Amino acid sequence: MARRELLTEEERASLFGVPTERAALARHYTLGPDDLDFLAARRGDANRLGAATWMALLRHPGFGLRHDETPPRELLAYLADQLGLSETLFGAYGGRAKTRLEHGWDVATHLSVRGFEAGDVAFALDRAAQAAWATDQGLPIVHAVVEGLRERGVILPASARIERIGLAGRARARKRALDAVAGAVTAEQATALDALLVPDPTTGVTPIAWLRDIAGSPSARNLSGLLSRLAYVRRIGLDPAVADNIHERRFRQLVREGAVAPAFLLSDYSVRRRRATLAAQMIDLEARLSDAAVQMFDKQVGELFTKARAAQKRHNVASARDVGRLMRLFDATLDALATAREDGIDAIEAVDQAVGWARLQEARPQVEALAASADPDPLVGAAARYMTLRRFGPAFLEAFRFRAAGGRDSALAAVKLVQDLNRSGRRDVPADAPLPFSRAWKALVGEGENIDRRLYETAAFATLRDRLRSGDIWVDGSRNYRRFDAYLLPRAEVPAAAASLGLPATAGAYLADRARQLDWRLRRFSSALRRNAIEDVEIRSGKLKVTPLSADVPPEAARLDAIVDRLLPKVRITRLLSEVARRTGFTDRFTELRSGKTHPNPQALLAAVLADGTNLGLERMADSSQGVTYAQLAWTQAWYLSEETYAGALACIVDAQAALPLSRVWGDGTTSSSDGQFFRSGRRGAAGAINAKYGADPGQKIYTHVSDQYAPFHSQLISATAAEAPHVLDGLLHNASSLDIHEHYTDTGGATDHVFALSHLLGYRFVPRIRDLADRRLGTFEAAGRYKELEPLIGRPINTAIIHECWDEVVRLAASLKAKTVAPSVMLKKLSAYKRQNRLDFALQEIGRIERALFTLDWLESKTLRQRCLAGLNKSESRHALAAAVFTQRQGRLTDRTVESQEFRASALNLVTAAIVYWNTLYMGRAVERLRASGHPAPDHLLAHVAPLGWTHISLTGDYLWREPAAGSEDFLPLRLNERLSSVA
Repeated sequence: MARRELLTEEERASLFGVPTERAALARHYTLGPDDLDFLAARRGDANRLGAATWMALLRHPGFGLRHDETPPRELLAYLADQLGLSETLFGAYGGRAKTRLEHGWDVATHLSVRGFEAGDVAFALDRAAQAAWATDQGLPIVHAVVEGLRERGVILPASARIERIGLAGRARARKRALDAVAGAVTAEQATALDALLVPDPTTGVTPIAWLRDIAGSPSARNLSGLLSRLAYVRRIGLDPAVADNIHERRFRQLVREGAVAPAFLLSDYSVRRRRATLAAQMIDLEARLSDAAVQMFDKQVGELFTKARAAQKRHNVASARDVGRLMRLFDATLDALATAREDGIDAIEAVDQAVGWARLQEARPQVEALAASADPDPLVGAAARYMTLRRFGPAFLEAFRFRAAGGRDSALAAVKLVQDLNRSGRRDVPADAPLPFSRAWKALVGEGENIDRRLYETAAFATLRDRLRSGDIWVDGSRNYRRFDAYLLPRAEVPAAAASLGLPATAGAYLADRARQLDWRLRRFSSALRRNAIEDVEIRSGKLKVTPLSADVPPEAARLDAIVDRLLPKVRITRLLSEVARRTGFTDRFTELRSGKTHPNPQALLAAVLADGTNLGLERMADSSQGVTYAQLAWTQAWYLSEETYAGALACIVDAQAALPLSRVWGDGTTSSSDGQFFRSGRRGAAGAINAKYGADPGQKIYTHVSDQYAPFHSQLISATAAEAPHVLDGLLHNASSLDIHEHYTDTGGATDHVFALSHLLGYRFVPRIRDLADRRLGTFEAAGRYKELEPLIGRPINTAIIHECWDEVVRLAASLKAKTVAPSVMLKKLSAYKRQNRLDFALQEIGRIERALFTLDWLESKTLRQRCLAGLNKSESRHALAAAVFTQRQGRLTDRTVESQEFRASALNLVTAAIVYWNTLYMGRAVERLRASGHPAPDHLLAHVAPLGWTHISLTGDYLWREPAAGSEDFLPLRLNERLSSVA
């Protein structure tokens, strides 16, 4: 029977191996004065070196010098150098086993350490269980045991024994977690949980499968389905506080396991494990269904107003001819009146003769109708679809308990009034109804006895939507629609988190520094403009003019690009992924949900990733593949592919690509850019939204961050109608790679004052290419008159009072984002949802205006900065073509019903493109080496324009062959030298 293992070979080497790097040798094996005195007492040089080796290995990794062990030459050389001896003396050490043993005990006494005893087992087991309380991963569990024994002054037992202790500790932690959750389940709840796995006799579908089927396409029917599922889960009656009984990570693992395990597998679990897993999933599902229902309500209400605006636009187009005819009639009437006045004749008679009184009377109803329909408030058009609102609105209100800060929130009162009207069946809105609406809406809705029920209810739902977005109103049980400050760090934890940001302690210190800098920079810029000293920038006729940059790609670079491209080997995408996996080890990051082990069949794992990455799907991938089956792919997708494992695998590839020599030609990995790419949805019912910018088809955007070395290090699925700016900082803060980004580029869609503010507070230099830069006014501390030449560029002064007032909350927000308690996009969306600007939002905007003013001066003064930004954005935009080429199946459409499935496709697509970038970088480097060896010039300044984004040499479609011959990590495909090298030599 095979021995159960907790660690991989790599993890075992990292914990128990002897380091050979110079820095690690110095950290672990430098001898102190007491050590040197102790060793000096040993007789014979070989014994001194042997005893020093014992000393070193007892300190790290902690086993001592084991029988027949020969330490690495680097360690022996490092120790021998400190003793003034030759490392070769170790060969003469320990001829007598007794000598080695005696030295071991003497050194142990010197170091105050002892052997592992029976009493240490319980201690080590406790340490393992404590570490396993949060995770099933072997490395942190074993690390906790090892560190505990070292602190206790115990020589480590054999690594296999440590792993067995770790396994036992993990089993104990799992049992405790299952007991903590299952023990909180009542007998009635247990019966309801068991019933989740019993198929319905009419449909054959289990309740658990029905509950998991969460539709993403917004419709009244789908919202009703979400509310029905939510009601089902609530009837089970589980207390969400049960999740607090165990560690958050352990609970999340139970949730993930419950979300993917089929009913038959859950039925095979032990009673305790099954009920704990199902209970965790139901608690999580209640929050997920709540969020999904609120989000769909948001989209449904928004769609009413979108359709109202679209209908008005169609009406304006359709009535254009009538408007033109009536305007010509009006023009003729004015001419007649002017003539009558000049000639002194009767105006009515003049109009009657020139135009015709009867004709004017006939036109009057048409004029009134057009006037009534001319640009009405969208509320009127939305209320015209009142019956659509009634299909989902009342049920939505009954499904949730809405809360607000304070007890007299007028918006919440309006919502409760609508609920009361629905429950009682009353038609008329009471005269004293709360009116939490804008002045324009109040005028439309009416007051007192004249309140229009349809307009009132539509306005109340729209207001509820906005307040839910901002967090002013929240719902119990939700995860994404909580109170605004629930997302932030507790105030007591802010100082420690803020210290890492290096921000000024007070608003006064920040403002004094920025005011001094901005004043100096403005005066310097003004002076330079007077002297025409700034290249390609001028103020002409009160308007800022910046000469656009042209693409600066030398023709020699294009020729070199073509030569390098034709040298690259032709390769199937399956062979490419297998090679990248072998060289980077990214497949090891896809660990099994329950055990944390790597996949036993890497080819099935790669096939499952490629099925999503190319949009082919599992069934068609299985049909097109040799060596994998649909069952293997489905199991792999369920148990190995997750947001966390995709992030880890992507980081592995990105870091490996950054380590390739050629990547340094493109950048040092400290700058990046981001941009959104639109993908159309497929059939009716697929999740997606319509953005007129991309046509009439619904779809989604994938927003991707790309390093200056072309590696796509983060991607996320966002709505086609969503603003891109809130997501700029997500990729910088929430990627798993080792990239150290300092400067980030976007186009105009990513540039808002809020992003400028938070980028500065979080330590990033934000450099957007702003299309309407000339129309954006600069904020200043001093009066505009201080900078005469720049007055056309200067807007209102900075409101320093609001920054002083809200500085602590601004720092709290920035510290919370840095601590990753919440994503930046979540908070920026909530701030933007306020109908009336709140104080924190206003303060953040004013800080952003300061930082935008300083950036604008940087942008105008530095052509190099503008060129750097353009080059960065070109890298993002060029990557779109590669992504579109990979994602070609099903016409490149996202056909999934759920957003979650679409998110997996986005992650897989980004991983596949990252693998192609890595492989291209690797083989382009080999091609360049060969060109240079053959005497063909390939200078770095030209290679800087040669991107690793080509795919013509890659077979992306066809049959997928997954049985690749075994190869060592140093085996490369041959370059196509016979085709091209003779022509370039």
